[in-house]
Amino acid sequence: MLALAGVDRSDTVYDLGCGDGRIVITAARRHGARGVGIDLNPQRIDDARTNARQAGVGDRVQFQVADLFEADLAPASVVTLYLLPDLNRRLRPRLWQQLRVGTRVISHDFDMGDEWPPERMERVAGKTLYFWTIRPEHK
Repeated sequence: MLALAGVDRSDTVYDLGCGDGRIVITAARRHGARGVGIDLNPQRIDDARTNARQAGVGDRVQFQVADLFEADLAPASVVTLYLLPDLNRRLRPRLWQQLRVGTRVISHDFDMGDEWPPERMERVAGKTLYFWTIRPEHK
């Protein structure tokens, strides 16, 4: 997902439904990016914080117990998702509203519906990745 998005040290990666934090941690460790992970489950956030400290990237990442439909996503330059299709579709207007033009969005396994076809799709290890860019017409 990070390679498809072309993540580098200038990016701030937001992972919605971050679980154990692996996407955000990898973005910081391998690509030098900053990152924010958001998840509803406090135990998963505790795990993510522990994993970040162990990976030596605790100063580049943060994790929040929050509802992704209420979180401020505006600082993101890249958003990663592994959410069910109905959540992706519900989230789409929020992404269009909050994210800056040029922000990249990558979803693992699930698209955003016919109203927002992906710019690219890639198969990786039997999984499908979907890629979009926020454009002026989304505003």
